[in-house]
This record gives sequence, structure tokens and C-alpha cells, in this order.
Amino acid sequence: MKSQIITFLIKCPDQKGLVAKTTNFFYNGGFNIISCQQYVNSIEDKFFMRIRVVSDETVALSKKQLEERFNLLASEFKIDWKVDYGRIKQKVAIMVSNTSHNLYDLLHRHKEEKLNCDITMVVSNHEKLKPIADMFEIPFYYMPVSKETKDSQERELIDLFTSHHIDLIVMARYMQILSSNFIGVFPEKIINIHHSFLPAFQGANPYKRAYERGVKLIGATAHYATEYLDEGPIIEQGVERVSHESTPTSLKKIGADIETMVLARAVSCHLNNQIIIDGNKAIVFPEPGE
Repeated sequence: MKSQIITFLIKCPDQKGLVAKTTNFFYNGGFNIISCQQYVNSIEDKFFMRIRVVSDETVALSKKQLEERFNLLASEFKIDWKVDYGRIKQKVAIMVSNTSHNLYDLLHRHKEEKLNCDITMVVSNHEKLKPIADMFEIPFYYMPVSKETKDSQERELIDLFTSHHIDLIVMARYMQILSSNFIGVFPEKIINIHHSFLPAFQGANPYKRAYERGVKLIGATAHYATEYLDEGPIIEQGVERVSHESTPTSLKKIGADIETMVLARAVSCHLNNQIIIDGNKAIVFPEPGE
């Protein structure tokens, strides 16, 4: 096995010996453990681990052999696991409508190599943001949609994403509700930014309703899209204090800044294999040193 950083994400019922058994497995295989993070949900008796190991030329295991051997350990402890070998950057598609701040921020971070991915395309149901994609030299796909064409447009999107082997879809203010059929094709691979601090003010026009309610905090929520609107596992949230003097316009401006930060963090966590989904919860491990 060539030298590389390998990340294992593990979840299973909590039980004695998990940390020792897992770390010994990699030690005995000749791997060097560079980070090991674990979390125990004592209420539900569940164990979660993110462990990163380094292989080098002295490790005599192939990927297939490593996975077969780890499966033996997984069977013993009823472990549900994923592994990433970190060699190939994930391919990302960004979906947008008419709002530019999240798109511009993600493309800028990508250009500065602050996102560990390959942004393959920008897809929109409007043409307004094409100049931004062009500026960053990212292919832009204009795919209009109406109530009558929604099903056929989604089939075209599925074909587009699958043919380009897209690993992650980012809804950067794509103002369309995706069908359960579409979401089912890409489970745990669609991240949405919601411009409010969920579960408050779901749906459209949250800043207007926040103003009408006289809120003192506004925020944004990044979550995985599921068939239940705005109710998927939450990855990241951010808030900012506001006052009675805030207007819908000023709330929207503050909210846009929060959105860019929250969405970028969520996308980064996904790309860096920091997230384990458990039911409708996202267990998000920080990068060591953060």
C-alpha cells in the first residue's frame, strides 16, 4: 500500500474494549495513528470514532485486504464503518438560483485551495449567476424549471450529476424544493444552507418573519437535505445578536455573512470526513488543533 492518510469513521453500540481493539488493529497492521477522536452517547449507549492512520511502503496490505480484515473486527463489535483513502478529491456540484454570496464565497475558497475538492460545475435554474462561474472558470449549466417541467428537470439533473460522478451537491441558495426521489439518489450527499436558525422560520422569507417577530438573534443552518423539508441532520449553525432597530434589509445583510461562514464550514467538514450520520443527527468531529 502506497503512503497515504486513511480515515475511518466508526459507529456501533458502546461496549468495553472498543478503543483498545481498534487502535491495536491498526498498530498490529503497521499503521501509524495520527489522530483518534471518539464520542460516547451515554443516553443511547452509542460509540463514535474518527481515526486517521498513515500507511507507508512497509505496510503489506492492499485496500481489499485492509477492508476484509477490518470487517472481522466490525462483525465482532457490530461496527458500522466507512473508510476514505484521501487520494482523490471529491467532485462537487453547486446549485444556485439568484443569490450570489454563497456561490462567490465557495468558489473563492476553492480557488485559494481552502476547500479540499474539485468544484466540477455550477447548476442554476436562472442565468443570472453565470458570470460568476465564468470568472472562476467553472462550467455553468442553465437548467430552468417550472411546475410542469420539475420531474423532467430533476431527471436531467440526476443524469448530469451521475455522468460526472459528483460526490457532493451543495445547495447554495437553490430556491427549489428537491423531490424525495432526487434526494434518494444522493443520500447524505446534499448539503443545504437555510437562512435562519432552524427549526425557527422554516421555508421562505425568514428575515421578514424574524423582523415581524422582533427576534434578538438571527442565524443560519447548514444541514443534509432529506425528504423532510429543512429537517435533515444539522452540520453547522451560526448566530449573531440583533436589536429592535434592525430592519428586514439589515437582517438580510447580517444573515448573508453568517450563511457564507456556516455553509463553508459544513462543506469543509464533509470533505474532510469529519461527520458521522446517526439517524437524524450529525456527529461532527473537529479537526485536531481547531
